[in-house]
Amino acid sequence: MIHNPVDSPERRYKVVVWATGRVGKLAIRTIADRPNLDLVGVWVHSESKDGQDAGALAEIDSLGVTSTRDKDAILGSDADCVVYTGPATNRPREAMEDFCRILEAGKNIVTTSLPGLVYPRGSMRESALTRLSDSADRGNSSIYSTGIEPGFGCDLFAVALTSMSSRIYSIRGLEITDYSRDNLVYEMRELFGFGQRLDYQGGVMMPGVITFGWGAAVTMVAEALGAQLDEIRESCQFAPAPRRLETASGVIEPGTVGAIWFRCIGVVDGEEAITIEHIDRMCNDVAPDWPKSRMGGIDGVWRVIIEGEPSFDAEFEVGFNANEDSTPHGLLATGMRAVNAIPWVCAAEPGIVDALHIPNTPAIGALRPKRDGIPTL
Repeated sequence: MIHNPVDSPERRYKVVVWATGRVGKLAIRTIADRPNLDLVGVWVHSESKDGQDAGALAEIDSLGVTSTRDKDAILGSDADCVVYTGPATNRPREAMEDFCRILEAGKNIVTTSLPGLVYPRGSMRESALTRLSDSADRGNSSIYSTGIEPGFGCDLFAVALTSMSSRIYSIRGLEITDYSRDNLVYEMRELFGFGQRLDYQGGVMMPGVITFGWGAAVTMVAEALGAQLDEIRESCQFAPAPRRLETASGVIEPGTVGAIWFRCIGVVDGEEAITIEHIDRMCNDVAPDWPKSRMGGIDGVWRVIIEGEPSFDAEFEVGFNANEDSTPHGLLATGMRAVNAIPWVCAAEPGIVDALHIPNTPAIGALRPKRDGIPTL
């Protein structure tokens, strides 16, 4: 019988954070504040971070854990799980090497770095999935990929809503985001195409890129409903910036890409039945006719629209209070999908774990009515 973490919330797990970028820092702060998690290691890429205290890297008090660039030291530790938040979209081969080494060393992995791994079908090549599964078998370990989207907002959230359905005609999962405060240059400029000419053919405009990122999530929704996809289609369109925009990822000149709407489309019985859509803007007055939240918002919203019997239109918004910024709140939600899953992934059978085949992963030890402990944001 697989251990159920909810039955023994006092059990502690030794955790390593692999990379200390935007999500990694938040993971360190949360792990330091959780009664069931012990931070035992931090891997860093840059020489300037090597040897620093993990607390300093996370901008909190000292934690007595020294960061290292030595992968062998991390792999030789007694950690139960690695929270892997290093970049993968622009270095997939290196990330795959890391995953296999970590798994073979007997460490479980929760990661926010590879969206196409949220489900073991639909995105990644069978050879890559087999390689991961074989490494996990050798190390008696598991790997789980997740995030706010894909990983929850447009897929698992949709699956949960269908538990109230009699008949379903179509499902649309929408991420609606203002990316003007996101400083990831590669993702913003090259992958999504912001600031490029409107005839840009790189990034998500290249055939197969959208499917690689989101095909697994669409497939997960379909298979949760007992359906098989005929195919996965892609569509993408740009809208021009109405004026010169100064964003965290660089200047966007008027007339260049200021908004993007792309769709990963699951076809069932010849119909476009399940779609995951990104409607991402760089200012609030670009592409005014494109989808928005129910209240007309264009930032920090994940919305699921189900046509059927009954019909649903449900959404959630991160960082909704007036004094909050949806960007760090969204990053925190992404990281917590991984951190909160640690007990369940450690209890899982070896292999690739997905959200359909483990229970819900509530945040054990997170309830703080008195608002004590270490603030994360």
